[in-house]
Amino acid sequence: MQEYVIIVAGGSGSRMKSDIPKQFLPVNGLPVLMHTVRAFAGYSRNLRIIVVLPSEQFGFWEELCKKHSFNIAHQLVAGGETRFHSVKNGLNCIVEKEEFLVAVHDGVRPVISREIIADSFKTAASHGAAVVSVPLKDSIRIIGQNEGNKAMDRTLFRLIQTPQTFKSSWMRAAFAADYHESFTDCASVLEAWGYHIQLIDGAYENIKITTPEDLRWAEIYLKATS
Repeated sequence: MQEYVIIVAGGSGSRMKSDIPKQFLPVNGLPVLMHTVRAFAGYSRNLRIIVVLPSEQFGFWEELCKKHSFNIAHQLVAGGETRFHSVKNGLNCIVEKEEFLVAVHDGVRPVISREIIADSFKTAASHGAAVVSVPLKDSIRIIGQNEGNKAMDRTLFRLIQTPQTFKSSWMRAAFAADYHESFTDCASVLEAWGYHIQLIDGAYENIKITTPEDLRWAEIYLKATS
């Protein structure tokens, strides 16, 4: 089956205390988003890459591509009001009629390995879905009413990452529905429509860059592994 990735990059720089959206912040000389696109391009030459950005950022992204001579082929698609709508816009731009596989990945998760990407597509091909996750390291407690709290068994929980990869027929059926506020990621959308979510192992280094500390860590990691 043909493989696609929809890279969603609609974040702001608010928690980074930056006027520049976090997907465009430099890491070792390149914007974060370019590292992410390059990671997927390195997985397979046949992978078709879709980058979803707010339409008002198209010009800035294109200027960055020229500045850095960034020539990896990708299709640019305008984002929507929410992540759900942005993914839906990316999915709707794919004209493939046969069944295909589509991964959805955060544009600000640049430290993603080829092995995890490959496992994601392989598992989705056989199970219909593949959602990357990692075990919790720390103890956790649940907050109850009246300021009470209770220890929980951390082995019963997973931290969810991306990519989240699915068969196209599942994605198209689920994303044909109306948006609901409980849709925090693709897995929650497909689960709402009765599809089984298959979890696969991710990696702790596959962080979502949200804070200045995340950015510095990604800088060190990418420099060490380049």
